[in-house]
Amino acid sequence: MCRSITRQRGASNPGDRSSTLLDAMAKVCHSCGKGPAFGHSRSHSMVASKRRFDPNLQKVRVLVGAAPRRVYVCTRCLKAGKVQKAV
Repeated sequence: MCRSITRQRGASNPGDRSSTLLDAMAKVCHSCGKGPAFGHSRSHSMVASKRRFDPNLQKVRVLVGAAPRRVYVCTRCLKAGKVQKAV
């Protein structure tokens, strides 16, 4: 039998990261938090393989607090006017 070997991330040096959590941008909407959904692709023979349904996210300049930032916003939030664009 095949056993998988798991490795702990950052166990050797936790302060080794080059970017902080504030710099990282996840692929979720900044306004509503909508992220990817998961499901199956079905072939003609009904064999299921995993797939990912990504939301339609656009990278826009938005006023966050008083400063403009580039964030991902879904098109539904953009169309509804839930975010204030920075110009």
